[in-house]
Parts: sequence; structure tokens; C-alpha cells
Amino acid sequence: MHQIAERAVFPEENGQFGRAETPRLWPADQIERRPISALTPSARNARQHSEAQISQIMASIREWGWTMPVLIDEVGSIIAGHGRVLAAEHLGIDQVPVMVARGWTEAQKRAYLIADNKLTENGGWDDKLLRIELGDLADMGLVALTGFNEVELRELGVGVSALGEMPPLADGEKSRFQQMTFILLTEQAETINSALQLAARRHPTTDADENKNQNGNALAEICRAYLAA
Repeated sequence: MHQIAERAVFPEENGQFGRAETPRLWPADQIERRPISALTPSARNARQHSEAQISQIMASIREWGWTMPVLIDEVGSIIAGHGRVLAAEHLGIDQVPVMVARGWTEAQKRAYLIADNKLTENGGWDDKLLRIELGDLADMGLVALTGFNEVELRELGVGVSALGEMPPLADGEKSRFQQMTFILLTEQAETINSALQLAARRHPTTDADENKNQNGNALAEICRAYLAA
């Protein structure tokens, strides 16, 4: 259980930090909108954003709107939120909410650029509760918005029948489709997931594809390449 610090974190700015007032130096104190054209991606951003992830962020924005401002410095360089900005560009959004980190040193900005992503990764899941929540969301048709892919869902024992990714089919055509389930070790699932993401980037699913399931098409491309080797 976390306790309130007995000593204020920023005593020179706010003697009651964490107790009553809001500290004046928090970037999130002030949120404004700025044109995407005025924002500059950081050349030091080591975080990679695949096309699949950008598509997931786009789906999230469509469903819930903009929920987290982009963090920038005084000159408009992005510190956190590169993926959201890329998704906004794909959606044709020209202005986004931002908060400005004022007075940060270059070292602080570079450290937060990594910490913003890594600190989230350091968390864990209650697998039992997560399985229940994802199962309920699958039944409600919203599990595709959580960011978990089919491989991860199967690994957790969550069925894919309610994922909503099977295209509408006329009567009699469903016999041409098959749903396959595999039991994998965690290491195997990670390898396959990485291969599926790579194949999906190289061979993205389009409206012209008869099968609208991205992972199914990606797996077929991997198998074709293996058989041709």
C-alpha cells in the first residue's frame, strides 16, 4: 500500500504537493491544441511503431476520441506521443491536444522519452482477471480495441469467435473458411507473433483480399515463402 510522502516532493514550489493543491510545474496542468504541422518528432525516439500498432491506435481514437495529450517541449518537439501523432495523421486530424514540458533540461527530455514507454512495460497482469475481462469484451465485440492480437488471446484461452474479424459471408460460402487453433509455448507464440507482424507489414490486407483476417493472410504468406524455399 502506497503512503503519502511525509516530505513534499517540490517544497520550494508547493508545500502541500500530494495533499491538497496541484503543483504549478506539472505539464498536465495546462492542455492546449496545436496543429500537427507545428510538432516535430524527436530524432532520438527509439520506440518503433508498426503499421499494425498504428492501426490499433487509429481504432482507439475512432472509438473513444483523444484521451491522452501529446507531451512536447517549448519548441514543439515531441517527447511522448509519437504513435498517437502518426495515427492522427492517417486519420486526417490536423490539430491535437498537447501539454508542454516547460523548463526541462535536454537530459530530462531524453530520459522521459524512454521512461514513458519503459515504465508501462514494467507492469504486469493479473492473468486470471485479465482472462475474464477479455472474455467479456470478446462477447461484447470490443476485444479488438484492447491491443491484444489473436495469438495472445488464444494464449490466454480467450476464444476468437466474438472478435468480429470474420468478414460477412453469403450463405454457403463459410465452408471455404477454416478456423485453426494451435497450442504453443510462450517462446513459440512470441516468435510466431513477430513473424505475423512482419508479414502483415510486408503484405498488408486490402479491400481486394477475399480473406479480411490480417493474421490469416500473414500466416499464409509465411507458409508460401517457406514452401518456396
